[in-house]
Amino acid sequence: MAGFDLKLAGGTVHLPGGPAETAVYVSDGRIVAIGGSHDAGETIDCTGLDILPGVIDSQVHFREPGLEHKEDLESGSRAAVMGGVTAVFEMPNTKPNTDSEAAIADKLARAHHRMWCDHAFYVGATSANAEQLRDLERLPGTAGVKIFMGSSTGDLLVSDDAVLARVLASGSRRVAIHAEDEDRMNARAAERVKGDPASHPVWRDDESAMIATRRIVALARAAGRRIHVLHISTPAELEYLAAHKDIVTCEATPQHLTLAGEEAYRDLGTHAQMNPPIRSGAHRDGLWHWLAQGVVDVLGSDHAPHTLEEKAATYPASPSGMPGVQTLLPLMLDHVAAGRLTLARLIDLTSAGPQRIFGLSGKGRIALGYDADFSIVDLKRRWIVTADWLQSRCGWSPFEGRELVGKPVGTVVRGRVAMWNDELVGSATGEPIRFESTAFSAR
Repeated sequence: MAGFDLKLAGGTVHLPGGPAETAVYVSDGRIVAIGGSHDAGETIDCTGLDILPGVIDSQVHFREPGLEHKEDLESGSRAAVMGGVTAVFEMPNTKPNTDSEAAIADKLARAHHRMWCDHAFYVGATSANAEQLRDLERLPGTAGVKIFMGSSTGDLLVSDDAVLARVLASGSRRVAIHAEDEDRMNARAAERVKGDPASHPVWRDDESAMIATRRIVALARAAGRRIHVLHISTPAELEYLAAHKDIVTCEATPQHLTLAGEEAYRDLGTHAQMNPPIRSGAHRDGLWHWLAQGVVDVLGSDHAPHTLEEKAATYPASPSGMPGVQTLLPLMLDHVAAGRLTLARLIDLTSAGPQRIFGLSGKGRIALGYDADFSIVDLKRRWIVTADWLQSRCGWSPFEGRELVGKPVGTVVRGRVAMWNDELVGSATGEPIRFESTAFSAR
């Protein structure tokens, strides 16, 4: 067979059965052959590089519509492909909120060939739309339902058990959860110390996360609904969730696995402020323990940019959140280099895991018939995160100046090279992600 569109040659290809020195061939955006010697319209020499299944970041906030001064769909997705990410799930706390069919349609229209990577959009749960969620979650291009149990950026909040039960009763797809207990945080507001972001994890303490996580698991069991708890920040939550894996999956972020509050708040100030908070080095080490036990299912960046001007406000007036989509894969490759996890485990957390949990069609592995999504990395590259490499509109990263080992050098989205050696290639051609659960949904 000849006449393929693209050939990736000379690299180590990470197949479902393990790594292999072989070639991968692409036509019409799909993987059509693995191995052999065939002609192709374009050949990329990947000698010395590792070819991973495309990285899927299942939690980003790209701020469009309404908050484009922080980020938009084009700039956020540009940062994604620069960091080796081929697909993202984008969150609903925009202005207006993404909480209706019209809002989802608007985002899909805005994204069409403005986003560099493939994409899906969460619909935000509210008291007003609870009974409509069973229909909204089945719209093409929708990643599912997102619940904010604790206040964060924006005004999406569902903190009452009765409303949470209505939301969980409406639909069947896995529901994503921001689990912090609003009542406890309101009661502890006096714990915030003006001008001291190190008081952030004192205010939003371990128990505020644990209470919410216990509550939502109990409600999910009562409703018979699968849930996905986002950005876990305490080892106690992971120990608890290990007993509930039949209905609960969960996410960790590179930030919580990398930063320790003792240094982060001293060195970064409000740039280290996010929800749930960066906690102590002991918390960070505990997250690694439970990740090694297999409790963590996926990694998400929780990319949540704010401008430098906004971040310069005096705590607690400063907003919570930090950019992260571009540094997700580089940070985790550095952890691989340091021996904290294997490359196979990283692939499971960023490709196979998201596919398994959310039922993505044609993504998550390098196999015949799958989308030709590849994150091509140099595992030995030693480099420093610099401002000129960053693509997010917010213009900063808490990891600026950090030396890392391992770097994404190529991003291929459905057979089209989007980034090569720190340069964007071609134009934005991102498309909506397809899901098994909505494959036969009518618009």
